[in-house]
Amino acid sequence: MIRLLSLLTLPLYLIDQVTKAVVVRSFLHHEQSEVIPGFFNLVRVHNTGIAFGQFNEGSSANIIFTFIAVCALVAILIFWRRGHFPGKLNGTAVALLLSGILGNLTDRLWHGYVVDFLDFHIGQHHWPSFNVADSCICIAAGLLLIAAFRNQGDDDNKQEESAT
Repeated sequence: MIRLLSLLTLPLYLIDQVTKAVVVRSFLHHEQSEVIPGFFNLVRVHNTGIAFGQFNEGSSANIIFTFIAVCALVAILIFWRRGHFPGKLNGTAVALLLSGILGNLTDRLWHGYVVDFLDFHIGQHHWPSFNVADSCICIAAGLLLIAAFRNQGDDDNKQEESAT
């Protein structure tokens, strides 16, 4: 697991923070640049809520979601240390989850909001702006769901037992 943290969590956290720093230096709040007409823009959006700008209103949203992120980090680390994420799929999911939570938590502590900048449109449909950390969290959730149905930890344990 330590290997995944160093090879996946840290690089993705750094990519998240560097891309957000570039956006903050390059764009004013709500400024956008069309990259692929009608499909993809870079934009600077401030999000004090959670995914897709939900609960973005309210003066204490950032404080509440900072507290939730810290609690989630502590819980994940406790569960990881107790072996509740067996197998490579779970390990990868946890590494992604940690990079995403840390990336957005850093924003909340540093800026008082999360910087979102990836903005997609398909025809008249608009996907809410997001960032690298959000992508890591969503992919991690998908991997955890897959692992839950595949009994990933059981498969890895069986392979280890047959190898001995």
